[in-house]
Amino acid sequence: MTRRAPAPAILALVCVLGLISGCSHIFDRAFADVPDELVPLFQAAAATYGGLSAAQLAAQARVESSFDPSAVSPAGARGLMQFLPTTWAQFGVDGNGDGRADPLEPRDAIPSAAHYEAHLASSLADLPGDRTSLILAAYNAGPQAVRTAGGIPDFHETRAYVARVHDWAATYRNQL
Repeated sequence: MTRRAPAPAILALVCVLGLISGCSHIFDRAFADVPDELVPLFQAAAATYGGLSAAQLAAQARVESSFDPSAVSPAGARGLMQFLPTTWAQFGVDGNGDGRADPLEPRDAIPSAAHYEAHLASSLADLPGDRTSLILAAYNAGPQAVRTAGGIPDFHETRAYVARVHDWAATYRNQL
C-alpha cells in the first residue's frame, strides 16, 4: 500500500517552493479574479468611453488599488482608480446617478477613469507609439511627462506600471 501525503502538506510544500523560487506571482494570479460586482462596471465604461478595454481598466484597478475602493495613497490619490483631487475635480463622473461624483464609489470611479483616459488618448494622439501604453503612462506620470518625453518617460515607476497593467490585462482578458 502506498502512502500519500495529506493535501494540505502538499499545498504547503508547493507554496514554500514557489516563494523560494521567486514564483509568488503565480499564486497572486491564481486568486486574483476581478470581483464579480465590478465586471459590468468595467465593461460599461470601456463600451462608453473607448480608449481601454474592460480587461485593461480592470488591470489598472488591480495595479492601482488591488480593487480597494477605500484606498488612499500617501500622495493623496483616492479610491479604486487612485484619482488625485485635481484630476478628479476635472474628470470625475457621477456614474451611479446619485447627484455626486465620489472617487471612493466604484460606480463613479471606473467610468471616471475611462473618461479621463479617453481625454488622454485624444490629447496624445500625435505621439508615436502604442496607444494603450501612452495612455497608461500618462495616467501614471501625467500627460505632460509623456508629451515631454515624446512617449513613455524613462521613469522606472511608470515603465513598471505600464508593464504590470499589460500583464494583468492579459490575465483578465478571458474574464472580461
